[in-house]
Amino acid sequence: MAGSPTEVRRPELDIDAILADRSIEIIVCCGAGGVGKTTSSAALALRAAEAGRKAVVLTIDPARRLAQSLGLGELDNTPRPVTAIDTTAGGSLDAAMLDMKRTFDEVVLAHTTPEKAEQILRNPFYVALSSSFAGTQEYMAMEKLGQLHGQSRADGRWDLIIVDTPPARSALDFLDAPEHLSSLLEGRFLRLLLAPTRGPLRLMSVGFNLVSSAMNKILGGQIITDVQTFATAFETLFGGFRQRAQQTFDLLASPQTTFIVVATAEPDALREAAYFVDRLDEESMPLSGLVVNREHRTELPLSAGRAQALAEEIDPEQFPVASVALERHAALMQVIERERVLLDRFATARPRILTTRVPALQSDVSDLEALRLVGDLLATQG
Repeated sequence: MAGSPTEVRRPELDIDAILADRSIEIIVCCGAGGVGKTTSSAALALRAAEAGRKAVVLTIDPARRLAQSLGLGELDNTPRPVTAIDTTAGGSLDAAMLDMKRTFDEVVLAHTTPEKAEQILRNPFYVALSSSFAGTQEYMAMEKLGQLHGQSRADGRWDLIIVDTPPARSALDFLDAPEHLSSLLEGRFLRLLLAPTRGPLRLMSVGFNLVSSAMNKILGGQIITDVQTFATAFETLFGGFRQRAQQTFDLLASPQTTFIVVATAEPDALREAAYFVDRLDEESMPLSGLVVNREHRTELPLSAGRAQALAEEIDPEQFPVASVALERHAALMQVIERERVLLDRFATARPRILTTRVPALQSDVSDLEALRLVGDLLATQG
């Protein structure tokens, strides 16, 4: 729809230029939950592959609809090829869905001895931590990214990795997750549980026994025992998490990576997008721009007020279809105007952010053809 005279001009995001840039090896799609990050990630990966890139998309969304849209029965932690794509340009597409616990298990197996790994993997505290602890999913998404990037460097299987970030409570949780998890695993509580078993801190065993006794009463003896056993077995990995967190930040901040923030023209989604844009700027991380999904549009040049006035002028019993159509158009125009105001406000506050807008579709994305359409819309200027 043509913009109104007062609409703020938004600099346009050139998606095809990003996908064609061979120096970009990682694209991270981020934003609030429910804004279409997963679909956008898959559509970008498909478009890149059919343009000649060897792409892999790592999704976080457990919904089966994405696997179905890619022509796969299911997705799991192991990238698998999407075969029904156009490969005439020499590209390829693989897809995987993050398995949080399996990825954590792989970290343990790769960075400790088989004996210690068995102790850790069977520990109830570890099972709970690796399956449901807040921040683990975000951290493991980055662990998996590191694995994929390492493999691509080793064997050249991929030249582009696209990551769909987890639907965190806040978009900022994604950037903070590595620090949070490494802080937990190296924190005072676990150190306190380890301390009485070694070194001069053995002299504190009487005091610790008093603390341990109190914790046993509050949390239960078995829980404390499980945590102590976990901490002892996990000790060799403590330093590695801090180092890996720094490596994650270095990779995300490198010229090989770029971020695309995804939002809808809704207050909460744009607020999250604004926070994320500002945080990326603070961390000097490379941001390509903003994707605004599900923007409402119409080709009918009839204002909400005029449509409502016409609806009131006609007899709804004599012209029921026209009456309903005018009422719906009036409601749609109100939505369009509200979205325009929100997007203009965002553009005014952050005038340098490149933007592309994707209109709302009439149906769900359920196959490759629909994903291609989303890709086309992502790459369409304005």
